[in-house]
Amino acid sequence: MKVLHFYRTYYPDSFGGVEQVIRQMVVGTARLGVSAEVLTLTRDKSNFELEFEGHRVHRAPLNFEIASTGFSWTALSRFKELAKVADVVHYHFPWPFMDVAHFFGNIKKPSVVTYHSDIVRQKYLLKLYQPLKHCFLNDVDRIVATSPNYLATSPILERYKDKTEIITYGLDKSIYPAPSAQLLDYWRQRVGEKFFLFVGMLRYYKGLHILLEAAAGSDIPVVIVGDGPVEADLKRQAQALGLKNVHFLGALPEPDKVALLTLCYALAFPSHLRSEAFGISLLEGAMFGKPMISSEIGTGTTYINIAGQTGLVVPPNDPLAFRQAMRYLVDHPAEAAQMGGKAQQRYQELFTAEQMSLNYLDLYQRVLNKL
Repeated sequence: MKVLHFYRTYYPDSFGGVEQVIRQMVVGTARLGVSAEVLTLTRDKSNFELEFEGHRVHRAPLNFEIASTGFSWTALSRFKELAKVADVVHYHFPWPFMDVAHFFGNIKKPSVVTYHSDIVRQKYLLKLYQPLKHCFLNDVDRIVATSPNYLATSPILERYKDKTEIITYGLDKSIYPAPSAQLLDYWRQRVGEKFFLFVGMLRYYKGLHILLEAAAGSDIPVVIVGDGPVEADLKRQAQALGLKNVHFLGALPEPDKVALLTLCYALAFPSHLRSEAFGISLLEGAMFGKPMISSEIGTGTTYINIAGQTGLVVPPNDPLAFRQAMRYLVDHPAEAAQMGGKAQQRYQELFTAEQMSLNYLDLYQRVLNKL
């Protein structure tokens, strides 16, 4: 079976949560006999055809962007060519250009859409996009919600509930590099061990301004891994607050990230808007057996992190509540460790890449056979 994944960004250009999920899907389903390829856009002026972890990555040059939506004239024709030889086309929503490419290419192949998130921020442009979005979602064969929480709270998915099913994200710990003892010692000496860790792109909906306010007036160490559009604003805020206990490390190679996941005391995940549909780094924390703090925003974050069991859940946009949750975990180490153990157990039961891949293989087979 040949599957073509289509999304606006992918490795090695970008290392966000959706890219990680696609990577896990492709590698996981390959073990089940699926031949998967990825078509994406790139700012690179060369290397349009790559091999990454045993699968083909086709890259089309990015021409321009409107409201974070990349457009590529080359991708229109390239998508049509690649879809012709695929058995199943796997779309990753939202990306309005993808909808255009679907109709431009007159794609009639069996199709699956993983619905990663509602569109939250671009409200005025969303009104213009609505007709195309609904035409696209009507036309595809099957839609996948990534958690029962998101399916229950998304008005868009409610409209398409008869063709929507739930397949949660999954991760395979074995493809994460094991950090060396020397690397662990390096980070232990630099940031200590009893720190709260955030990993991810520094975007508006990640709520890091809330985390910084929570860290203010506290001596609890906070380590922030990642870069992104609001990085400069966050550093200015940290300086204005006089924070000495917050470390901005920028984007790091995978072994360093794993070392910090191994060493950290707990995961801090302050996302406060529905743009955060799931939280891959939150799931990584569970995979590494760490207690978590997240906000209740009606999405998959609270499907990963069960309040009082795998960690603590606080109201969104509430720095005081977040600070109190951090202090509680620090002051109750035995309970924190117990929560981390339950988080890891929940990961093993629900969120492995193997289970996700089996579910997608079943879905591919059903759409091929017209359900």
